[in-house]
Parts: sequence; C-alpha cells; structure tokens
Amino acid sequence: MSAIRHLRHARKPAAAGKGLKTSAMIASIAAEGQKTRSAPFGHALVELAKTRPEIVGLTADLSKYTDLHIFAHAHPDRFYQMGMAEQVLMGASAGLALEGFMPFATTYAVFAARRAYDFICLAIAEENLNVKICCALPGLTTGYGPSHQATDDLAIFRAMPNLVVIDPCDANEIEQAVPAIAAHDGPVYMRLLRGNVPIVLDGYDYKFEIGKAKLLRDGADVLFVSTGLMTMRVLEAAEALAADRVSAAVLHVSTIKPLDVETIRRECARAGRLVVVAENHTICGGLGEAVAADLTRSGVRTAFRQIALPDQFLDAGALPTLHDRYGISTSAIVASVKGWL
Repeated sequence: MSAIRHLRHARKPAAAGKGLKTSAMIASIAAEGQKTRSAPFGHALVELAKTRPEIVGLTADLSKYTDLHIFAHAHPDRFYQMGMAEQVLMGASAGLALEGFMPFATTYAVFAARRAYDFICLAIAEENLNVKICCALPGLTTGYGPSHQATDDLAIFRAMPNLVVIDPCDANEIEQAVPAIAAHDGPVYMRLLRGNVPIVLDGYDYKFEIGKAKLLRDGADVLFVSTGLMTMRVLEAAEALAADRVSAAVLHVSTIKPLDVETIRRECARAGRLVVVAENHTICGGLGEAVAADLTRSGVRTAFRQIALPDQFLDAGALPTLHDRYGISTSAIVASVKGWL
C-alpha cells in the first residue's frame, strides 16, 4: 500500500520541469563517500524501549519509510499499524498517552502537518499529552512534488501552543534526541531523517539539548544560523568559503521551539558579521522569520539574509537538481554568500 501511495501522489516526469530527472527522487541526502548510519531513529528507539516499557510505536502505513520497522521487529507487541489514516494515528496516540503510555507516532511530515493538524492540535497539544510525533521527508528531502514535500511544517507547528519543535542535523543528533524528547514531559514534533543518514557532528564535541543552540565553529565575516540538514550544508560551505579567505561561523539551532534566543542574540550582536539563517523550509514562518522577529524585538541590529525555499509549490525531480535550483545546495550557498559580501 505504501508503494501505491507513492505512485498516487507523485507527479509524472513530464511535470517535473526541464532538466529534472526522476531517477534520484528518493536519493539519500548524503554526499558520495560520506559517512552514514542506517536508521538511527529506529535503533535509538529500540534501545530506549528496553528500559522504558511505556514506549509504544505507531505509524500510518509507513513503518519502513520512517525507520519504525526496526522497532516493530524488536517489540512487535508494542507496535501499532494504523493504516492510511493519519487522523486515527494521532487520535490513538492521544488515547494511549492518556492511559500512561508514551507513543512515538511516525508518518511523513506533510501528512502530519496537513492531514492530521486538527487532531494534533486538539487531541494532543491542547491536552499537553506526552506524544512524540516523528516525521520523515521534511522540507525538500523528496522529489515527489508538493504532495510529499513538507516545506511549511515548521511554520505550522511553531504556531501550536505546548508543542516542542526539533529539526536534527544528522544521525548522531537523532540518536541523542530520542532519549531527550522521551525525557521531556509533553508533546514533541521532530523532523526525521531516515535511511542512511549522514554523520556530521561527530567532530564537534556536540551534545543535543532541547532548547539549546550550539556554536560549532567561529568566524569573523559570516554567521550561519542553521537547523536540520542545512547545518551540514553550511559547514561544508564554511570550508569552501575559507579557501577564499572568508571566515564563517556556524550556530546550529536544532530546537526551533523553544528558541534559544539568548545564544542567538549574543552571536548575532557581534559586530562586523553578516548573519545568514539557513533552513530546509519555506522562507515564510520558519527559523529565519523567528530569528528576524526576535532580533527586531530585542533591538539587535545586524546585516541579515535568509537561505530558504521559495514561497511556492516546488517541482518534482532529482534531489540534487532541486537543491541547486532552490538554493540549498552547498555550491548555491557559497555563491549566495559571496554575492552578499
């Protein structure tokens, strides 16, 4: 049934636009030769569940595509397949949470944000229930077109009271985030990178904490404020810019809500740096606008730019081509920053 769903919602190749090929529409975001780890979410949840008997896993026909199948194999008596019914998925999760369980509910980000919004809002967030919503294919991580591209999920869920919103960068952070969100008492929405997930933060002595931004590298000319997979991209861009004697800092903001405004204000207030917010999300309503609004309210004045997806429905096609087209590839980031400087 998952394959049927993919085919039903995928655009035909002819609609993808000139120069786009569909062969890489579900390709990994990892570069060739980059270190990866398979299904970090699924394996981390299995390990945590060994000591947390209240954890249960639910999905809407997408266990294989959210890496929850790892949990299903390890704990079949604690796994619930809800079928193609995202509203039922969220309603059942709310009911289980009321009975003392800790549901980890998985689906695609676009289905949670659009199809199940009202159920998440009224059944989970308003009741402040202990449900962890972990969703694959955030932003532009699939080439299947607007039906599968959750380019607006951060804007949607940032506006929901009681909900913690997290966008991890790599496999290491996902593994650290799973026990962290389980330790948080309340609902969480976490964007999820699936399959063979890049390993990026192992060289930065990084430790995930809810609500804490971390400076991964310092620099005098540019400050990248980034989240999710864009932290991987801006780290690569910073290395490329260094070759042209441009010194770039990278502030990784994995928690979109609550936002670590103290750290962001402190770093953005340093004189002489261009601030560039980078996110795998539409330019409307995500990290960029959250940072810009807070800097304005707090009186921090700085040169400010955004790297984000445009306010439009995106094409279908090969991910590398789409990332170049919409400005979130490493080479596109480098070109943008050089132009601004």
